[in-house]
Amino acid sequence: MSRETIEGLLPHRDPFLFVDEILRCDGETISARHVFTEGEFFFAGHFPQYPVVPGVILIETMAQSGGAGLRKQGILRGEALFFLASVDKVKFRRQVRPGEEVRSEITNLRISPRMIRQAGKAYVGDELAAEAQWLCLVRENGGAE
Repeated sequence: MSRETIEGLLPHRDPFLFVDEILRCDGETISARHVFTEGEFFFAGHFPQYPVVPGVILIETMAQSGGAGLRKQGILRGEALFFLASVDKVKFRRQVRPGEEVRSEITNLRISPRMIRQAGKAYVGDELAAEAQWLCLVRENGGAE
């Protein structure tokens, strides 16, 4: 899947685009991947002696994966933007280091024209790195209410 294709699914751009490929998506589940390269902007400060992907970036990666999958299926329209509103049940199980590929496995819990509730797990290989549930609000023009 090309970078151009991913950018057609998400409004995010470098350096804050964390989806390289949608592996699978159907009505209930989405699977995507992203490789965290050594050049990621946050590694310079998190932490210089022992670079680790920040937990909030793993959550963002899962949320972007979920949104891209919904857009690929046509469930989330092209102009609609989605914004994280809440994050729950977060657990970090394993550190993610430069050069590692993260596979996001997302489950759609509830989808409506105004909100998206999803749950996700982030894996490095077969090891669970993080898990969470989140709620995104959907805005047609990106404006606040």
